[in-house]
Amino acid sequence: MDSELLSDTFVDLADTMVADFDIIDFLHMLTDRSVRLLAASAAGVVLADPRGELRIAAASSEAAELIELFQIQNEQGPCLDCFRTGRPVTAADLSGPGQRWPEFAAAAVQAGFRTVEALPMRLRGQVIGALNLFRAGPALFEPADLRVGQALADVATIGLLQERNLRRSETIAEQLQAALNSRIIIEQAKGKLAERYDLAMDQAFALLRDHARETNQRLTETARNLVDATTADFPPKPGR
Repeated sequence: MDSELLSDTFVDLADTMVADFDIIDFLHMLTDRSVRLLAASAAGVVLADPRGELRIAAASSEAAELIELFQIQNEQGPCLDCFRTGRPVTAADLSGPGQRWPEFAAAAVQAGFRTVEALPMRLRGQVIGALNLFRAGPALFEPADLRVGQALADVATIGLLQERNLRRSETIAEQLQAALNSRIIIEQAKGKLAERYDLAMDQAFALLRDHARETNQRLTETARNLVDATTADFPPKPGR
């Protein structure tokens, strides 16, 4: 494990009090760093909305996003059990017989994943979602890696629950709903870029995030501007 990257990640996860804090960019950073630090093939974050229903907040790849969506729509899978129990849930060698979630297992294997580890995003007795780690092979995550993964999830949860709560009277539910609403705008912007430049959705998101950083804007603000933009206002196509 890259100790310098690990240290930088904890610093970044703890730095939620800056003026331009962007929840969606924060969660995508969590998934990207989880992949790099924990030798995962992909990672995703699901958060509960004010009604307690899980929704996708971030994913490191389109395949991870689709399998997260499958779990939510079919109400089965390790991330749902993790959220409901507040405990880590392991799904090992999903291509084998006797699966606990047979429909999910088949969908995960088809998406290219054979191992899933769901880690609760929790603070004491409150569970707000789950950080889900995916591997293409049947190898389980090492216990030391899972401890790091849980620590990342815990620090991220504290950041989400503390952010802006000290500065304004928003409730936690309102904060999480705002994050989930922001993600809808980002998905629309991704789709617009993908259609315009004939890109995969992963590539479209990378272009969107790069453009936000180059223009020193929040990711959500960049996405909203793009959704309302004319063709002339699009970021340049990759490779130009």
